[in-house]
Parts: sequence; C-alpha cells; structure tokens
Amino acid sequence: MKTIYFIGECMVELRENDEDMISRSYAGDVYNSAVYLKRCFTDTQTAVVTAIGEDSLSTKMLSRFKDEGLDTTFVFRHPDKNAGMYYIETDDTGERSFTYWRSDSAAKKVVRFLNDDVIRGLAGANMFFISGISLAVIDAQDRGAFWLKMKALKEAGVTIVFDPNYRARLWQSEDEAAAEFKQAFSLCDIALPGVEDLTVLFGVNTAEEALAFCHQYDIAEVIVKNGPESVITSLEGQQQNHPIVPVTNVVDTTSAGDAFNGVYLGARLNGRAIDEAVQLAAKAAGTVIQHPGAIAPKDAFTQAMAACGL
Repeated sequence: MKTIYFIGECMVELRENDEDMISRSYAGDVYNSAVYLKRCFTDTQTAVVTAIGEDSLSTKMLSRFKDEGLDTTFVFRHPDKNAGMYYIETDDTGERSFTYWRSDSAAKKVVRFLNDDVIRGLAGANMFFISGISLAVIDAQDRGAFWLKMKALKEAGVTIVFDPNYRARLWQSEDEAAAEFKQAFSLCDIALPGVEDLTVLFGVNTAEEALAFCHQYDIAEVIVKNGPESVITSLEGQQQNHPIVPVTNVVDTTSAGDAFNGVYLGARLNGRAIDEAVQLAAKAAGTVIQHPGAIAPKDAFTQAMAACGL
C-alpha cells in the first residue's frame, strides 16, 4: 500500500449559508489535499500530521478525519491549545476573503510531538507533503528542529513534496518566508508552485520563470500551476505543457489548488503518467470550485471524478 503524510493545520471553517445561518465544517490546505486524494485513491494510506486540542470542536474534527478515511495515527492532542478557526466570505465572482482566529492554535506546536519514535514511523511513507502554510504555522523557534527531522525522512528514502502556497499575512516578513522556502526547495523532490506564490518573494512572473527558478534547486519533478490557463511540468528535465479547459461556473475558488495537489500526488503515487495526473488534478480542481466551501460534497465530487475513470 502506498502511503502519504500531509503535515500542517486543519481549522474549523465557519460560513454563512443561504438562510443567513452560520454553518460549520473543517478545512485547511493540507487537510483538503488529503481528503481529495483519499476520495479518488481509496487504497492509498493518507494521513494528516497535526496537533489539535482536547476541546469538543477538536474531537469533532478528529471524527471528521476518520469519516473521510484518513489515518489519524499522527494527529496529536495538545492539553492546553485548541484548533484554529476561520470565517469565510465569497464575492459574486467566487473570490474569497477570510477572518482568522489561529494565532495560538495547537497546530503551531506540532513539531514538539515529532520525537524519534514518530519520525521512525513517518519514515515508512512513500511521500511527505509540506506547504508554505505548514511552515508559516509552525512556531518560528521550532523550524530548525523541523528541518532536521525532514532531512532524516529524506535520508530514509521518503519523497519530500513542497507547495509554497505563500500567504503574506502568516509571516513576520518576506525575508523570513523566503529563507524557509529556500530550505524547502533545496530539500524537496517534487515541487508544486503556483506562479503567484513566487512573485513577491523571488520576482517570478511567468510559468517559465517559475520552472527555471525550481530547476536551480535540482528538483526532479516540478508542476507549475498558472491559474486556469495551463500547467507546465518538468520531469527529470523533460518539459511538457498541459492546456486546461477553464470552468465557467465558478462558485467558490477555495481549495482549488489543494484539490489539484491531492489528486495529482495520488495519481503519481499510483503509477499514472504525468499528463494523466495533471488532467485528473485539473478536473478535481474544476469540480471543487463549482461548490461552496473548501470541501465539496462527497457524492458530487466522486461522481465527477468517476466520469474520468477514478
């Protein structure tokens, strides 16, 4: 069985529904990716590595993980911290805005749970996924220890995957973010940047420039996401352009990139060629943005992906 771990933060998601009532769900970039991967590739062992609280919302979150078929072996319970939370609003074009309560969440302390026994357990994975949000959430004083643990996983043969997913508001400065991203790029085997993730920090403005930026780190597999326009990939130096058919019925763009990441990685883990993986991932992203919230209804999502042969 193939195994992939996603490290980061899942939060309580609040949004206003059509009846002017607040509905509750659970979301976060790595969790979203894990969910969509597992829905498409049910035989792949998929896990979230995170810390949550012992409060009732954290307990309900843990139950949701299990309902989605995710492995919760490395979901740790912090005795004094709670899960983060955010409120999401979308405009008429599907663009979203967020209000967060996450500055003291349990997930910020996750590195402190990654002792030697845990790292030995994680070393059995095929892939380990890190995002820019994962890095931003981790307490700054723990990042040095985090990179030592990631190097241990790489040395054990685990494929390290990195999506920059840059969110300026989560960082103290651009220099801080750039330094951590460079660490990640120098370590990873697969990179999944969006063009906009690299613009502010590294002056990258096109998909071609993003690919060239990643190539300086000798990354084996690079997938550059350029919004609805196209995807450019490079596998062991072989470049491909993948046209994407844009979706016209955009309801909510939340987690489009997360869905792409999860389904792409699931496809690659399960032996799909890079072009097929991109097309399946694009279909997943296009399906998700036609529904409100980060996690699309399971029936609608699985039906859409079944039409692609999954």
